[in-house]
Amino acid sequence: MFEAERNRLEHVFGDTARIHHVGSTAVPGLAAKPEIDLLVVVERHDNPGETEQRMRALGYLRGKDLSDGHHFYRRDVDGVRTHKVHVCPAGHARIGRMLRFRDLLRQDPDLRARYQGLKLTLEAENQDGIQEYLARKAPFIDAVLGFEETSLG
Repeated sequence: MFEAERNRLEHVFGDTARIHHVGSTAVPGLAAKPEIDLLVVVERHDNPGETEQRMRALGYLRGKDLSDGHHFYRRDVDGVRTHKVHVCPAGHARIGRMLRFRDLLRQDPDLRARYQGLKLTLEAENQDGIQEYLARKAPFIDAVLGFEETSLG
């Protein structure tokens, strides 16, 4: 599913963009909602209006920016979210964060199991939607990446 969507997105962002599979579906063995998360790394945000039109033609809607320079698109089919696309310019801090955390989860079965347990607990306890869920799992991710950065430095 990722490969098929990557091929569709290449027509929007061109040959110079790097498109990565991120999020839980990018980690074999990790419980995940059936949503494909993609990270598109562009040199810069050229003509965002045109990009938005091209994404709309593929069934995506532009969401609010998740941070300065971090554009977000979502695609729903029959009222069900199927894809999320993060578009960041090269060098944006979110790129390394998403890719490092994905790679650590792929490499470390214990970390993957702990993260899965947290996700399932947060999902069961969640009362205020996705923002609450994201806010409550952020400290875990921060701690993992902080430890990783400290141990590598």
